[in-house]
Amino acid sequence: MEPLTTQLLGYPANARLLILNIDDYGFCYTANTSAVHTLENGIASSCTVMLPPPWGKHACKLLRERPNLSHGVHLTTISEHEIYRWRPLTSPDRIPSLVDGEGYFPLETERSNLLQRADAQEIEIEWRAQIERALDYGLQPQQLDSHCNIHDAREDIFWMTVRLAREYGLALRVHQPELIQALKRRELPVLDHPDVDSFDLPTNGKPARYLRMLQELPPGISEWAIHPARGTAEVRTINPRWRVRAADYAFFNSEDCRRTIQEEGIQIVSYQLLQPPWKN
Repeated sequence: MEPLTTQLLGYPANARLLILNIDDYGFCYTANTSAVHTLENGIASSCTVMLPPPWGKHACKLLRERPNLSHGVHLTTISEHEIYRWRPLTSPDRIPSLVDGEGYFPLETERSNLLQRADAQEIEIEWRAQIERALDYGLQPQQLDSHCNIHDAREDIFWMTVRLAREYGLALRVHQPELIQALKRRELPVLDHPDVDSFDLPTNGKPARYLRMLQELPPGISEWAIHPARGTAEVRTINPRWRVRAADYAFFNSEDCRRTIQEEGIQIVSYQLLQPPWKN
């Protein structure tokens, strides 16, 4: 087992660091404004922006106006909402393995089929276009991760993404334990523990669950991928699982969250801490 990343960065062996990253930033107006509120007034350390959705440009504008907010690119090849879809930035005829018959990214229910048929070179074309679009919009991202964890679901896609991260000097979220260890052996700082996705947690009793998870947070650097969004008519119409987002919004803007983090001595950080070695 490789040493904890926190120890390699000079922290004590018992230090507990937590990245609270807002995923899916850019997918709709409510998600954008809710994310900015949680970053500025609640407890979140960063967000990762989706460029293909219609509200991606608005998301980038809000970040440009707030250069102090840590952010990254949420690399996208899934369009999961049946009545609200998005297409790639690249012309579909250049990336045919990534689109359906209407030219959209596939639904999340088609994720396994996408992983079977997707050409890694075509994914690189599209993901490079998304990173470049963020840069064209004037952003200075610090990290990469992917929508629905496509980037480390297949080995060739993973190592292609590592190469992109190194090329652009961006830290990378990794949630497969064996891949975490593989990058540590290459002296690249990554999470010490698989990330937690808030969509994987039951909505009922979520505040108490989150408080317990904070109290039980292990030493090292952890990440929670959270999805705070107010339960507006827009979100309720788009997403049948909107209660996950509303529960996250309530908790990560609560005094209970803030107080427990302080009582537990947890340090809230962003991928800015891990980025420098990825630039070398």
